[in-house]
Amino acid sequence: MALLKVNNLSKHFSGVKAVDNVSFELAAGELLALIGPNGAGKSTCFNMLNGQLRPDGGTILLEGQDIAGMAPREIWRLGVGRTFQVAATFGSMTVLENVQMALLSHAGKLRSILSRTGAHYREQAMHLLDQVGMGAQADRPCSVLAYGDVKRVELCIALANKPKLLLMDEPAAGMGPRERDDLMALTKRLVVEQNIAVLFTEHSMDVVFAYADRMIVLARGNLIAEGDGGSIRNNEKVREVYFGSGKTFSIKDTANSIRSNAA
Repeated sequence: MALLKVNNLSKHFSGVKAVDNVSFELAAGELLALIGPNGAGKSTCFNMLNGQLRPDGGTILLEGQDIAGMAPREIWRLGVGRTFQVAATFGSMTVLENVQMALLSHAGKLRSILSRTGAHYREQAMHLLDQVGMGAQADRPCSVLAYGDVKRVELCIALANKPKLLLMDEPAAGMGPRERDDLMALTKRLVVEQNIAVLFTEHSMDVVFAYADRMIVLARGNLIAEGDGGSIRNNEKVREVYFGSGKTFSIKDTANSIRSNAA
């Protein structure tokens, strides 16, 4: 049974169909990649799921409840976490304090920040940090962390509301090959252990093919293909969108093509 059902989702900007009647489903415990060339509508689709944009049409059903048009905070409280392309934490605060802030927010107790943060949700925050391998760095300021570790802290913050659905916007952006593989392997493990549904956008095709259970492909606002790695790799429409021809689809060629389009 699907945790998330997106039906005929649409968003227009000054007559331009950024997302045009897109439908897909996502099950608990599944990693689904949302891919496509620049201008395909990925960010628009992602931002409607998170509540940052209000759809012009369609429904977004989370466990049967339509969350389309809800505010991001309301959606977050329903169990939807998110990470961003550029990781952002409070640099002047410790790793532990950043996670405690997320826990306070989820509990509706942000006014407690006026008192000493260290007394609140310390045990829960340490448990989350241990899950992402950051427990040993709990007392370090986020400003001194390596970028890969900042990404782990951001993931930890996204887990603070015990998400059913996790939205990850280009999780591998700005990371070296080893860092991104470590982060995606960690995400995959958490998905299995905690039965979380994950939707992620990603330009790195080697990451997509290595970790996604399924993929959906957008082009000019339309969903043109969905399936596992093999079916996407051999899909004629996908090859045409990325290359303008029917040449053989490969992870390396696609990644190079995307980098060229982004330049």
